[in-house]
Amino acid sequence: MRILFIPFVLLAVAACSSEPVSFSEPVGINVNVTKSSDLTASGAISGNKSINTETSNPYGKFVGDAMVALGGVNPTRIETSSVSLQVGASSKNVTKLEQVFAGDVFVDFIMNTSNNTYNVAKVTNPTGTGSVGMNVLFNGSAVAAPDFPQLLTGSFKVVVRGTAATGYAALAAEPVIQVTLTFEAFK
Repeated sequence: MRILFIPFVLLAVAACSSEPVSFSEPVGINVNVTKSSDLTASGAISGNKSINTETSNPYGKFVGDAMVALGGVNPTRIETSSVSLQVGASSKNVTKLEQVFAGDVFVDFIMNTSNNTYNVAKVTNPTGTGSVGMNVLFNGSAVAAPDFPQLLTGSFKVVVRGTAATGYAALAAEPVIQVTLTFEAFK
């Protein structure tokens, strides 16, 4: 009886541990966030943009490559392996993240049809002009079954949200935040 149990456990572990079948190139998306002139008393800054609207749709290419790797079958899970932020080159009157944000900054996905929101990443007090890595929160296994087709087709928005830095309202700023994500697809 013990001999039969060990192979069964090994088989179960092997079935649960899968390696990604496809990795994305970095997917950059430029999100226009709240201008300093539009800042409300709450101090909230946010903006969103559809993932599939960037030139050449790199997210769509990633999903297509995953399907090729799987012989034409859709992946069963998509994960976000890294997320970073930086102030985009087309921003006006800001060059550093600390001029825009203070405290916690989040990146979320909002599904187009259901409006369900999935937390993707978080960073606290980001600073500098270069790319700042975020802590990945996204769990592809937790995506609701009705939302997964939207994830596959890129029918979702990337949202950046946080609190304005002290002095932001006086800057006449029009920030564009570049969010760079990398993805993994699983069989």
